[in-house]
Amino acid sequence: MAAQVKSKQRVEEHGEVFTNEREVNAMLDMVNRETERIDSRFLEPACGDGNFLSEVLRRKLAVVGERYGKSQLEYERYTFVAVSSIYGVDIMADNVEECRERLFGIAKDEYERRFKTECRSEVLGSIRYLLSKNVLCGDALTLTDSKGEPIVFPEWSLVMGSKVKRRDFTFAALLNVSTQEPTFDMLDEIDEDEMGKIIPKPIKEYPLTSFLEVAKYE
Repeated sequence: MAAQVKSKQRVEEHGEVFTNEREVNAMLDMVNRETERIDSRFLEPACGDGNFLSEVLRRKLAVVGERYGKSQLEYERYTFVAVSSIYGVDIMADNVEECRERLFGIAKDEYERRFKTECRSEVLGSIRYLLSKNVLCGDALTLTDSKGEPIVFPEWSLVMGSKVKRRDFTFAALLNVSTQEPTFDMLDEIDEDEMGKIIPKPIKEYPLTSFLEVAKYE
């Protein structure tokens, strides 16, 4: 069983105590249907080294393997979708690095187990890039990153074969989304500013690109 505490000092200064595996699974079992939806998005605002996110990814990849394991390209596409749906924030930089590496290792090991010498380095490169953008060092209370700038998360959508659409949103904008679904009547009555509260606007949009080439956005 993984340790729940790294050091007494970290507990005292940051309240850092990791959730154990039994509790992680019990909590995820309560939303098991969502964990088995490949594109269902999960955000852990205090992700630590990834106890929750790693189990979510394992569950998603099990579904990917069951549905698409006979086709390498389909498996690669939907592994991309599974990884791209997982987000995390942690205030400790070492936790963020460990979380990224842990998630990458899970995806890499499963990919290599299935396709062995046929694995493509471009796929692994895309997965690593996703994690560098989806798991960030910052403060989920102030909604700022380690540099004091607003936390920005990308939305990844597989929209056309192997093509991916990326749109970036501030974390703050995502949290301000109204829980009320807009209707056509409502849309006629609200102004543009109010529309932004119901449907957050991306701060940046990117052209369609292959899921193998997302790192080229940089």
